[in-house]
Amino acid sequence: MNAVPASLPATPDLAAIKQRQQAAWSSGNYAVVGTTLQIVGEQLAEAVDLRWDEHVLDVAAGNGNATLAAARRGGRVVSTDYVPALLDLGRARAEAEQLQVEFLPADAEALPFADGSFDVVLSTFGVMFTPDHARAADELLRVCRPGGRIGMANWTPDGFIGQMFKVLGRHLPPPAGVQAPSLWGTHAHLHALFGDQVSALSATPRVFNFRYRSATHMVDVFRTWYGPVQKAFQALPAERAAQLEEDLIALMERMRVGHGDGLVVPSEYLETVVTRR
Repeated sequence: MNAVPASLPATPDLAAIKQRQQAAWSSGNYAVVGTTLQIVGEQLAEAVDLRWDEHVLDVAAGNGNATLAAARRGGRVVSTDYVPALLDLGRARAEAEQLQVEFLPADAEALPFADGSFDVVLSTFGVMFTPDHARAADELLRVCRPGGRIGMANWTPDGFIGQMFKVLGRHLPPPAGVQAPSLWGTHAHLHALFGDQVSALSATPRVFNFRYRSATHMVDVFRTWYGPVQKAFQALPAERAAQLEEDLIALMERMRVGHGDGLVVPSEYLETVVTRR
């Protein structure tokens, strides 16, 4: 009697997943939350030791935090994202500061640039959300010149944002076979992705503090403006959406620090700088 073959794990449809992700990040207005993260872009520009006139690419730039930080330091910056509306917001910010930046729509997994085009490649909480991690890492490496630097800020699995996505996943399980974005915030995953194509890799844990009036206020902001959270609430029936709200508030209250008025929630991220071999 022939043995029945074990069922193979489902292969995720990465193109469909990317399409859904793009729709999520296009909803709401990420800039409302993203603008508060500006200090991360400034610290990353310092970490890569950016020099005047270096050619810089910001990948999955959102509304341009790392873009502006690099341009303020004299970088010749190209800012890219697959959500055109976010690029428009970044362009308005650059124009307000009279910074010369080129803005182009682009997919982080298929960057429209020649090999070795940039001295510095940056991403703050952007590339980590691509569905195909290996392909995205290969693209970062490909467009960075030999001896150039890749600087990234990625949320860690144990930090607040990493935990928040775990809460979302309990209510709306992610597609089978897709790697968690927060893996980019681990040393092991970074070494696996970049491997022997880099001559140096440093990863420094840092903390960004989210500051809101209260946990309820923070949930309201995220469910209104932060695309993935907004989409999660929209996808759930009222009773389950209420439970999601309770779970998010409980997470924020558990991770908050300090006393007195206002909410401060630290969220760990990994600041990574690699040197292209």
